[in-house]
Amino acid sequence: MTYTYKGVELEERTCPHCNKPLEPWVAPPETGWGVIVVCNNNECPFFVGSDSEIINKRDDSNLGCRYAENPDNNYTPFNLLAWCV
Repeated sequence: MTYTYKGVELEERTCPHCNKPLEPWVAPPETGWGVIVVCNNNECPFFVGSDSEIINKRDDSNLGCRYAENPDNNYTPFNLLAWCV
């Protein structure tokens, strides 16, 4: 099934790690992405603990990764850098 978000037609997608729906997000212009879809589930196994898996990260940094897909690239998955609380 498809839907339109900010003028972009998107497929309904789910996170392969937690099976929650991926949510559309308009990426900042400097990234080169348009609309991407992201797992915003704070309980997702991909996100939980991801702050300890980033190599060469400062110890006091709260950065982690969320699962995301780029619709402009056949929904290719990638790690979206995110702030972990």
